[in-house]
Amino acid sequence: MDHADLASALETLHPDCFGWAMTCCGRRREEAEDVLHDAYVTVLDGPARFDGRSSLRTWLFGIIRQTARGRRRRDRVRALLGLRHAARIRPPASAPMPDEDAVAGERRERTLLALGRLPTRQRELLLLVFYHDLTIEEASRVLGISVGSARVHYQRGKKRMARLLAGERP
Repeated sequence: MDHADLASALETLHPDCFGWAMTCCGRRREEAEDVLHDAYVTVLDGPARFDGRSSLRTWLFGIIRQTARGRRRRDRVRALLGLRHAARIRPPASAPMPDEDAVAGERRERTLLALGRLPTRQRELLLLVFYHDLTIEEASRVLGISVGSARVHYQRGKKRMARLLAGERP
């Protein structure tokens, strides 16, 4: 895939990539924008090369996730060394919901709260599969885990979400 084709594909996939970056950055918009920019630079001008072993989308999601992890790790080290303040903690950004009624807004809020209570791996798998329409196999590649492990975390995450949404203790 040449540079022009890759740039065109990035433009097409940008909304999905931005959504995944928001997930990886705890819904912090500025951080997600920075991570996505860094990931795009890595893809377009850096060492990352698409080899076709997975779909382009799956490959991009993996790069975005690794970029976000690297950024968090770097920020923690800098904070420990006193090089700069740790990333400011901001409340998650919520998208405006002008057309949603109160019931749908409440359901969305309950779902987001329940997702926030899941372990990271389960939350990421459910978001990749349900929100980003990846298969469990593709999600396992994004997360860098085996398909078997992804299936287990996926099943546990679904069960825990059901209990949380039903108001039971997880």
